[in-house]
Amino acid sequence: MRFLSAFSLLLLAACNPPETGDPSAPKVAPILTTEDARDDQTFAEPEKARVTHIDLDLDLDFEREMVSGSAMLDIIADKGVDTVILDSDGLKIDSISDADGKPLQYKVGDIVEGKGAPLSVEMGDAREITITYSASDAAALQWLAPEQTAGGKHPYLLSQGQATLNRTWIPTQDSPGIRQTWSARITAPEELTVVMSGLSEDDPETLDDGRRAFTFEMDKPVAPYLIAIAAGDIVFKELGPRSGVWSEPSMIDAAASELADTEAMIDAAEKLYGDYRWGRYDMIVLPPSFPYGGMENPVMTFLTPTFIAGDRSLTGLVAHELAHSWSGNLVTNANWTDSWLNEGVTSYFENRIVEEIYGKKRADQEAALSFAAIEETLAEVGNDAPGTALHQPANTDPVGSAIVYDKGAFFLRTVEGIVGRDRFDAWLTQWFDNHAFQPATSAMILADMEENLVKDEAEAEKLKLREWIYEPGLPDNVARPGAAAFAEVDAAAKAFTADRTLDTASWAKWTSAERQRFLAKIPRKMSNADLAALDDALSLSGSGNNEELFLWLELAMQNRYEAAVPTTEKFLTEVGRRKFVAPLFEALMDQGSWGQPIAKRIYAKTRSGYHAVTRGTVDAMVNG
Repeated sequence: MRFLSAFSLLLLAACNPPETGDPSAPKVAPILTTEDARDDQTFAEPEKARVTHIDLDLDLDFEREMVSGSAMLDIIADKGVDTVILDSDGLKIDSISDADGKPLQYKVGDIVEGKGAPLSVEMGDAREITITYSASDAAALQWLAPEQTAGGKHPYLLSQGQATLNRTWIPTQDSPGIRQTWSARITAPEELTVVMSGLSEDDPETLDDGRRAFTFEMDKPVAPYLIAIAAGDIVFKELGPRSGVWSEPSMIDAAASELADTEAMIDAAEKLYGDYRWGRYDMIVLPPSFPYGGMENPVMTFLTPTFIAGDRSLTGLVAHELAHSWSGNLVTNANWTDSWLNEGVTSYFENRIVEEIYGKKRADQEAALSFAAIEETLAEVGNDAPGTALHQPANTDPVGSAIVYDKGAFFLRTVEGIVGRDRFDAWLTQWFDNHAFQPATSAMILADMEENLVKDEAEAEKLKLREWIYEPGLPDNVARPGAAAFAEVDAAAKAFTADRTLDTASWAKWTSAERQRFLAKIPRKMSNADLAALDDALSLSGSGNNEELFLWLELAMQNRYEAAVPTTEKFLTEVGRRKFVAPLFEALMDQGSWGQPIAKRIYAKTRSGYHAVTRGTVDAMVNG
């Protein structure tokens, strides 16, 4: 079945091949000008003037928790356009000039909550401008005192730019649909090492003022939220010919051991969907305050230490971030209403990598956990809630990650099941190839499926593509996971529910996915005696697996189990991952006069150690 697509006619593009790197990568990436591709989270008007390259020259000031220096921007614009609009949120602009150093007039507009303010630069005929500025209190940057690190001797800096936080430390057009190449020179105190989400160009240069300068380049156009930085007392360990890991020295051996399968994962991903196009795949295991499980910054994935379990049982996280090198980094949602194009496609891809490396049983079990998350969300918000559609227009109330991640993945699993794996894989490979280094929309992937995958009208009706993408709930053709994946575990949970029978021998042999399933399936209401017996039999409070420990602590707090409060407090003090922190505070706050004082006491102690992303969520719960 062939459908003519008009999207290629609506691209504003300049696609000169780059001088270095992947010959298929455009130096100036195309943008989309269709209505559904417009991004209401940016002030930019990229159809008139847009940034194509950023060159940063910045100093890191740990005492003042500030970055300062300059950003040189390359711009393309329509003839006669004399103004470029950038995104800025809290930046202190000192001056703006053209390539000859001539001052340019600029204006910082009114602040819009959640967006910052437009920075309008009257550039005239200039197409290269330099902005001298500084950024303090930047929401994207977290400055850690030495005592907040594992080593305890040196400070640490980490960034998290997704979705629109990079405008708090970089003056650019901060929209995923406006892809930009970039380079950087960063200076830091000589005892610290700087890494970024670009390839390091040279060995660091030692300066006369007790600092070192590090240089980086990303010669492929990326979404600006993918520009990332970290600096601290960190060391490197090689994992394979094109992969390695950074972390604080005390953590490097544990991190490298947990990540030993990385090179095999890269090989598996390439076998599935084509070449890895970014050169190296390195990772950095950050301090525990990092707010997410991982962030797919190109050539330098940022990882939470909470995935380190000692048995590689949580390395699906690594498979997920690696898969983003195709879905999200290579082909990127044009705006955040289509974030499922990043996360849902990646979650599907992740599961395929897990199947290749760890086998079908583990992949099926992890998929079943994802499907349970979808069902739980739908049960909570209703099948008709607009937020349960994959494409989520502006002003749609979000309902959680189970839709954009898990429903997105099950959409592709369903399509694969109907058309067959060979046809599906061939289609997804060409999707990545034909849209590499470009933004995309739901309408585009739908048109591509109809043109390049669907064979006839009968198959189109069976696939229900438009219903999956644009309608709430789950279509009735969803490829539900089989009951066999957790048959033994579900039987054990049923026995425990009936008479509190526990099979500790089976628990000891179960995978982490099986243990998580059991903890999710047992009753939500339990007595203190039952909880004490459960903890004693399964040693839950002493678990080294943070996914399992979190599920136990959430259950304990929901039941006002006083004996687990110290462990909960310790966990919330040591872990800043929002996925864990927010639900635990929510569980405590839901317990009224018992839990709220505990939550407020703990949060008063831990808040300063959390990233702004985590604080933003928990503030509304505890202080709202």
